[in-house]
Amino acid sequence: MGFIDTIKERAKADKKTIILPESMDKRTFDAAEKILKEGIANLIIIGTPEEIAANSEGYDITGATIVDPFNDPNKQKYIDKFVELRGAKGVTPEIAKETMEKDYMYYACLMCKCGDADGAVSGACHSTGNTIRPALQLLKTKPGISSVSGFFLMEVPDCEFGENGLFVFADCAVNPELDSEKLAEVAMLSSESFEAFTGAKSKVAMLSFSSYGSAKHDRVTLVADAVKIAKEKYPQITVDGELQLDAALVPEVAALKAPESPVAGKANTLVFPSLEAGNIGYKLVQRLAKAGAYGPVLQGLSMPVNDLSRGCFADDIVGVVAMTAVQAQNK
Repeated sequence: MGFIDTIKERAKADKKTIILPESMDKRTFDAAEKILKEGIANLIIIGTPEEIAANSEGYDITGATIVDPFNDPNKQKYIDKFVELRGAKGVTPEIAKETMEKDYMYYACLMCKCGDADGAVSGACHSTGNTIRPALQLLKTKPGISSVSGFFLMEVPDCEFGENGLFVFADCAVNPELDSEKLAEVAMLSSESFEAFTGAKSKVAMLSFSSYGSAKHDRVTLVADAVKIAKEKYPQITVDGELQLDAALVPEVAALKAPESPVAGKANTLVFPSLEAGNIGYKLVQRLAKAGAYGPVLQGLSMPVNDLSRGCFADDIVGVVAMTAVQAQNK
């Protein structure tokens, strides 16, 4: 059984309610039909009767709850919650109503905040910013967490490295620039994510073009400092670096470059030094090694909200909904 099949089975065992706010996209309904047929999650789809009729034709979404954002009997509750959360930022009832009707992701996050759903998945036809912004404003980060980051769960076929070919790659989706403090926080969150999704012990490698000071540069220092912070601040995780990729993964190289490391040659959670490195890295592995790339999955929010690639297929939405449901179980 592949990784995503295992996640689907876990989702089915304790079904959660996940919102799909993109009723303007046919892929939403293609995915919804599959999710409902497999029993992966309970679904709420936000949309007007016209949007639902125009885009759901040919798909069986029997069992999904449809919420019309213009005529929802619970709407006032969500408006009140919006004003409660953002009134200090100038949000009035009129602004709340207009925002919720214009951007269904705000509506979805308010439903989650009020306890009417367990998570949301968006991004098939909206940018990452449009998915994350409402979540940050309304759901906020977990206590003690400074920022949201994004990871991919990578499943590499016929691979002896990582956890039988399973890896977490982070941050591949959110933060263009990370200082040492935030990089250390990404390491901790990624360690938790790996363990929650795989059930195996995470071994975090903080990646660089240097191993244990073999090169001198400000970018190397940034990673080395992040390792020190992570070890001091999050002693519960197994983390080391800075490490070059081959030293992180290959035992023979690790024996030469970092022989005393608890992670080198055994890493399964890879924290990249920048967004560009992470994004390029996961796409290289996905395309050249024909790896499954599940995500981007967001970590650090108080409730699970996840992003999709705008080039995604319906099956990608199904997989991310299953992962969101498992995140909700772990919460």
